[in-house]
Amino acid sequence: MSDDDLWRMLHEIDNMPYGAGQIAALEQLLRRADAGDDRHLAFSARISGTTAYVYGGEPAKSVVTFSWCLAEYDRDPQPYHRRYTHQLLWFFKYMVNAMLKFPELPLDRTYAVLDDMERRYREAGHGLQAVHKHRFLVAAHLGTEEEAAEWYRRWMTTPRDALSDCAGCDPTSQVEHLATIGRYDEAVALAEPVLAGRLTCTEQPQAILTALLRPYLETGRGDAARNAHREAYRRLRGRLSDLWEIADHVEFCTLTGNVARALELVERHLDWLDRAPTPAAAMHFAATASAALRQVPGELTAHRRAFGDRPAGDVPVGDLADELAGTATALAARFDARNGTAHQSGLIARRLAARQVGEHLPLSASLRRPVRATPPTVTPGGEPAPTATPVPTAPADVVVPPDATAVELLELADECWRTHRRDGLVAALRAYDERFGGAELPAATRARRLELRAGELDERAGADPATAVEVNRVALAAWREVPDPIRAQVVAGRLGALLCLTDEDAEEGLALARESADHLTRLGDQRERAAGWDRLALAYVHRERWTEALDASGRAAAEADVDPWLAVRVALHRAHILEQLEWAEEFREAAGRARRLSREVGDAELLAAACLAYARSVDDPAEAVAACDEALAVAPPGARLPLRVTRGRALLGADRAGEAVDDLAEAVTLCVEQGAPGDALLRWELADAYRLAGRLGEAAEVAEEAIIGLDRLGAQAEADRCRHLLAGVYEGLGEIEPALALLDQLAENLDGRDNLPHRGQVLEEAGGVLYDADRDALAAQRFAAAASAYRLAGHPVDELRARRRELLALQWSGDLPAAVAAIEVLDSAAGKLADLPEEPPVVTYERAMAADAGARVLAAEDRLTAALDRVAGVPGRLRGIEAFGEAAQVELFTGELLLRDDRPAEAERLLRGVLGGLPTGSRPAAQGAWLLARALDELGRGAEAAKLRAEHGIEEG
Repeated sequence: MSDDDLWRMLHEIDNMPYGAGQIAALEQLLRRADAGDDRHLAFSARISGTTAYVYGGEPAKSVVTFSWCLAEYDRDPQPYHRRYTHQLLWFFKYMVNAMLKFPELPLDRTYAVLDDMERRYREAGHGLQAVHKHRFLVAAHLGTEEEAAEWYRRWMTTPRDALSDCAGCDPTSQVEHLATIGRYDEAVALAEPVLAGRLTCTEQPQAILTALLRPYLETGRGDAARNAHREAYRRLRGRLSDLWEIADHVEFCTLTGNVARALELVERHLDWLDRAPTPAAAMHFAATASAALRQVPGELTAHRRAFGDRPAGDVPVGDLADELAGTATALAARFDARNGTAHQSGLIARRLAARQVGEHLPLSASLRRPVRATPPTVTPGGEPAPTATPVPTAPADVVVPPDATAVELLELADECWRTHRRDGLVAALRAYDERFGGAELPAATRARRLELRAGELDERAGADPATAVEVNRVALAAWREVPDPIRAQVVAGRLGALLCLTDEDAEEGLALARESADHLTRLGDQRERAAGWDRLALAYVHRERWTEALDASGRAAAEADVDPWLAVRVALHRAHILEQLEWAEEFREAAGRARRLSREVGDAELLAAACLAYARSVDDPAEAVAACDEALAVAPPGARLPLRVTRGRALLGADRAGEAVDDLAEAVTLCVEQGAPGDALLRWELADAYRLAGRLGEAAEVAEEAIIGLDRLGAQAEADRCRHLLAGVYEGLGEIEPALALLDQLAENLDGRDNLPHRGQVLEEAGGVLYDADRDALAAQRFAAAASAYRLAGHPVDELRARRRELLALQWSGDLPAAVAAIEVLDSAAGKLADLPEEPPVVTYERAMAADAGARVLAAEDRLTAALDRVAGVPGRLRGIEAFGEAAQVELFTGELLLRDDRPAEAERLLRGVLGGLPTGSRPAAQGAWLLARALDELGRGAEAAKLRAEHGIEEG
């Protein structure tokens, strides 16, 4: 590469975002610069490198580049050195800060740097405000309070100058000091005017907002604390150099009782410890992470990514907390050994002891209440399943007669079971056990009591299915011994449906359920026949044999009207089957019937289930919301989760995303509270709702949480779709680098022939992000990669579009030779779509726009005739597919080409026609009027040109 190329490379590196990518590019440049003889380039590259290392998370390397530059500056002064004098003096502050954070660096070296800094500042005629500040920082690090107070006084009383830290960073250090000594109100008062101003420093406003977390909390400003946490953490979370500040946010989550969020932050940044920017940052993060993990239930785990020889895996939170505490205390001891004080150990001990202070302050955009952090799991289909309904605690509404016989008590219990009065069932059976539990009773009575044990199991949240199977086997054996074929077949049907829940016993279960339905059809009464077919339908449902389930449920429905309670259950089961079969109209009818019948029997649980089914069956979102509202008014706690999910989705369907957020956030909270599966998937939906509601910061926060959960589950397809959503959110927030990082990761994840179209889409989106950010050379690379993916996938239209965008990006990047060379590639892609028997509008559009793009590149080379040839006929083709705006733009460009080719008369004719069809006041109209006025000037018709400019508000000149 030539020297000019290397200088251009340095300029590009300076415009790159801080981080590993910039550092890698910089180190490549340093090697090339050192191999040559351009001392100026070598010096400039190291000046850039010093800043890149500080903000890119490798401050130790900044000491090397700074020392090299300072030695060169002193050893052999050159004219170009003068332009870097201010930066070199500024870098002394970086060095003092960095040296304090490495315990292996002796303190006397730090003091020597401070002394040199003071000498040079004096010699250059600068004040010592920044020197006093950094002497204060050293004293504060050592814990020498009197010395720190004196340097703080000098810092505050010395006038600011050009080498003072910025208007945000100086107050940040002051806020940190005031918070350390408990002067929280003063800290807030000091920061308010700073935050009201415009902060453009790399470290602001996130640094001062982080410093304000504890003052806001201690002074009762909960909303301000929450907002500061959200805004600051969003800015910090992607920068390794800010690991220490991230530690402050982990501690803030602990202090405010947000255990689940603290765990998420720890998991997100845990692997950063392996490449921490400084030992001090590692020490503080390890301490705050350990304290946070102490608040997490001990049976849970934290996920740790792979590093070096260590594989990825889940670590019990207690073990990890102990490990991190050991790391933090060992590092603190090293600092204290270097410093000759015990200050750092005391500080870390306090951080390790952090616990919730005061009331819970909700921080999460996805959790509405403080809940136990529970590792999520995935369910088939991704639907969060409701947990078992808790046993009602209300007083029983069934009166148990004091003189009832054993048979009467069992009949009462059976009636309560049939009519969903679970409290009455429990009361009747308790009375039976108390009065007749030890009595000698007929075999049929004992069998009846054994059968009713299955009803008792319904009352126990989370009852083991194996227990239910065993209970029914015992009851079946008892009825066979009586013998009572009818009761035996009723129990056999229940047992069969239960066995169909398992793979190993499914065949036995189906055989029992079929035999039961057949037997009861021949010998049972109407209710027994309907119930038998309903149990067989359930058995088929459990095996996902939907057609057979529908047939069985139909036979059940034909006779279920004899019992309104049974009719409701049959209708609900039938609605579920029809939903799975995607018979939309029949599903809606069955759900509506279940809703009507459940209202008639007046059971809250059945009504909630029926309303939920009906809400899912209707197309009208408003009708779905109304059904969910009816259900939520009566639903028991365990039924609220699916209702909130369905209501939220219906609101999204009605374009009421702001309201949907509340339902989906409540659903996430319920999911975590109940330990139900699917919270990561729900967070993904919630993130999309926040996005649609325009609340992008919260959308990003929740999407980040969702990706962590989905990755942990190994659900890569879902995680990648969430990443795609998050990339768009980042772009909307103006956070270009995180958006690009996600899109690049997606492109890598989609590396496979089956994923080529999606890979092309992601790469093209990345190109669009870069193009909009005026990083055109990189945009061109992404568009070229997208075009290659589309070509391999056999998507020629997409390939042509990507090639066109590559061409324009190359032109705007200033690499005109590459753009000209790319025209041939573009034309080749367009040629694949030529001579189609019936050209679709999308092909017409892309071929026309490709011709226009090539013409613009040729025009940039002053090849005007070739450019005009390319756009000939293009406007007409565009109008033929009603792309009127694009047609007008091509005609305006053609008019410009005619003017540049000294053909003003032709340009006038063309531009008058175009201008007449453009909306007055629009940007294209202004452009057309400007070009037409220019044509009139060249034709010697200045008065007409002046009048035209006046009409369109165009200044002369």
